[in-house]
Amino acid sequence: MCPHSEEPAAWHDASLDFSKDMSYSDYLALDQLLAAQHPLSPEHNEMLFIIQHQTSELWMKLMLHELRAARDHIGQSLLGPSFKMLARVSRIMDQLVQAWTVLATMTPPEYTAMRPYLGKSSGFQSYQYREIEFILGNKNAAMLSPHAHHPERLAHVQKALETPSLYEGAIQLLARKGLAISAERLNRDPTKGTEYDPSVEAAWLQVYRDPTHYWDLYELGEKLVDLEDSFRQWRFRHVTTVERIIGFKRGTGGTDGVSYLRKMLDVVLFPELWRLRTNL
Repeated sequence: MCPHSEEPAAWHDASLDFSKDMSYSDYLALDQLLAAQHPLSPEHNEMLFIIQHQTSELWMKLMLHELRAARDHIGQSLLGPSFKMLARVSRIMDQLVQAWTVLATMTPPEYTAMRPYLGKSSGFQSYQYREIEFILGNKNAAMLSPHAHHPERLAHVQKALETPSLYEGAIQLLARKGLAISAERLNRDPTKGTEYDPSVEAAWLQVYRDPTHYWDLYELGEKLVDLEDSFRQWRFRHVTTVERIIGFKRGTGGTDGVSYLRKMLDVVLFPELWRLRTNL
């Protein structure tokens, strides 16, 4: 074909002319996405640092999309679709566990060279991560403060704090299915973090002792355990990567760094589902 022909050469019958049609880059807004990396330092390794965190935020956006939908479905007693959503969130967390291995290729001198350019910015300030923690029941009103300067972000996090968590929805479902949950637990302030309740453990024990009769609730319990299992691994890999790169220095956001992150490893999202294993 003449190099000046208006028709591009055929290649495996693929469409090659997108002058009038939407292309892959158009659909994904790749020009905007790939132009969103703005290193502030002269260090080669800052691109890795930026892309690591930007891609994590994209995965977290999808997590929130799935978690909100799963919570809504559980609230409507539609467990089948919620199982797929919860399983997807667990796999996203597994993906993020592996992502830390890429950041771990950054050595302490490489990070130290770019750290002064980060100012006080820190992953601790991620409003999407805070929303994930809140929807999973690890709520703390003090964590609204880092977002007070940005009304739109604050509104997102405030709503997540005030909305009953995913696990609250599961507990309400246990009650709707006829399992005995204390009135105090059912009427608990939704802005408070999850705390162990013996009536909730007793209800889950009834489910786990007769899974055939309560199969849908039994499967929900295991999906929640899968979710927390993956979340713990994500947190642990985060701590390990941070310690590998900065040791026990304070975080850029002012936290105790690794010491703070290790404390977070002790948080249990769904306490009754873990405790019942000892009591079965």
